[in-house]
Amino acid sequence: MRLPALSAFLVAAMAMGSPVSAQIAATLDTEPAIPLLAVPLAAAVPAGAGDASAPTSVTPLLSDPAALLPVDAQPVATTPAPKLAFEYSEGYQKRAKIHKLASWATLPLFGAEAIIGSSLYSSPTEGKKDAHLVIGGAIGALFAVNTVTGVWNLLEARKDPTFGKRKWAHALLMMGADVGFVATAATGPGEGGDYDSQKSTHRAVVISAIAMSTTAYLIMLFGD
Repeated sequence: MRLPALSAFLVAAMAMGSPVSAQIAATLDTEPAIPLLAVPLAAAVPAGAGDASAPTSVTPLLSDPAALLPVDAQPVATTPAPKLAFEYSEGYQKRAKIHKLASWATLPLFGAEAIIGSSLYSSPTEGKKDAHLVIGGAIGALFAVNTVTGVWNLLEARKDPTFGKRKWAHALLMMGADVGFVATAATGPGEGGDYDSQKSTHRAVVISAIAMSTTAYLIMLFGD
């Protein structure tokens, strides 16, 4: 190393009273030594470190290696991609339209059947009985259409993440009404047996079925 030789030269020059040695010694006294470790650390301190608002420690920079990267190389925060909307098939749309039309057609038949059934309950005639059977058959046919289209669409719609409790409630009520209308046909009063008891059971069952189906209609009507 040249430092020992340089030190020896300075000592000898100072002993001889050289003006050059005095100037070098003064320079060395006024310029503080810079540790070698401070050189790489100084490179990590950002510009404006002399400002009072700037950080005075390099510890945060060293604890976050990404802060030492160039701006274009730093990681960029990304937002998750939005979820795609569930797409229903064309067949679903057609069945839903048929289902809705059949539902609207059923409501006035409920009203007509309730009026004729009540009249038939108090003063039965053959004409009222025939009308009651025709309207009941029409309601049964519409319910068959609604059951097929509704269950078919239910199997497809259950894959939709937004398929909520409202549609499940509608489906379960309609299935309960289906059972009720089958029981209505089975409990119709006949010629023999206790006619009054049979017609009372028949009336209670049909009212329950109509109430369930009407509630299911209203759930979807106000839900849409």
